[in-house]
Amino acid sequence: MDQDAVVSVSGESRLYPARPFAAASIAVFRDRRLLLASRTRPPGAGLFALPGGAVEIGETMQQAALRELREEVGLIARIVAFNAHHEIIEPDATGRIIRHFIIASFVGLWLSGEAQVGPEAGAVTWVARPDLAQMPLADGVAAMAAQAFDLMERWP
Repeated sequence: MDQDAVVSVSGESRLYPARPFAAASIAVFRDRRLLLASRTRPPGAGLFALPGGAVEIGETMQQAALRELREEVGLIARIVAFNAHHEIIEPDATGRIIRHFIIASFVGLWLSGEAQVGPEAGAVTWVARPDLAQMPLADGVAAMAAQAFDLMERWP
């Protein structure tokens, strides 16, 4: 069974949802390099993205971003700014919506831990801005990463 077919925390399927799912991601920087992790499942399986995932009941977007970072790649960070929002709306061949996520993306600074692969992160890498263009990126990641780099260039 597709991993996305597993029900969410709210008991709803993430495939062909009745409503959009709230999600959060985080652009984490360490020594002016951005952490990217390759996705192991749809949407964007095999492509690099910012760590993130669905918001759980009772959790703020910021808490979700930090929890997902810890669960996916084993890092601890602190959020320093809101970055952007991105929507993933994926229709099937008939036009019916397979997936719909609204993602709040934050910018954070690495505090501790070493990035590790796991069930949701097939590979992890720290990328300098000039190398971003050579990375196979999931939908919307290039724009969110560019904006995050812009924010970090102005950061003290």
